Amino acid sequence: MTTELYFIYDSHCPWSYATNPIVNALQDAYPKMKVHLLHTAHYMGKDSAGEEQMEAAARASGLKFGREHIRYVNSPKNSVKTANLMGWLQSKQADKQLPVLNALQRAHFIEGNPLGTKHDFMDIVAEYKLSPSNKIFRDELSVDAECVLEAIAEIQQMLGTANFPALVMTVGDNAIFIDHSKYISTPLAVVDAVKKEIAAFK
Repeated sequence: MTTELYFIYDSHCPWSYATNPIVNALQDAYPKMKVHLLHTAHYMGKDSAGEEQMEAAARASGLKFGREHIRYVNSPKNSVKTANLMGWLQSKQADKQLPVLNALQRAHFIEGNPLGTKHDFMDIVAEYKLSPSNKIFRDELSVDAECVLEAIAEIQQMLGTANFPALVMTVGDNAIFIDHSKYISTPLAVVDAVKKEIAAFK
């Protein structure tokens, strides 16, 4: 049976950052599982999740947020370029998606990198030997990013909610909706929960 994981997130959302360890735990437990990282491009430079949400995500997950991020936590965020890069990765180098997302989130939430200009991405682009075109770093969504948004709309319709982050795992024709809030403080616990669900399908 084919196993796939769909993670709807935004790179600049603290709850998505807090949910990422769950995605990592599932990928480690199921190394052959195909992972689809679907960036919502929610932040368009007009608003941010803000201090309250960041503090709530930190309390729930135990994850640290860096001093530079905290300093500018209420400044408007723009995740369009990150959505473009992640959309490009999904279509060109899918195996690097999760390591790159981990690196981007570390850069943003720990080091305070706004990921707002092309220059902000260059260290990660070099580290992971990526070769995105300059179009990726424009201020409008790329074709790949738009395709991801279409996929998200379909999944959200199935889930009956537009909330994110959201996690869905499919095993053959069966779908498991993973409530990330249950596992944010103990990401590894998700693996046993999922194993039980899969066993129930058989």
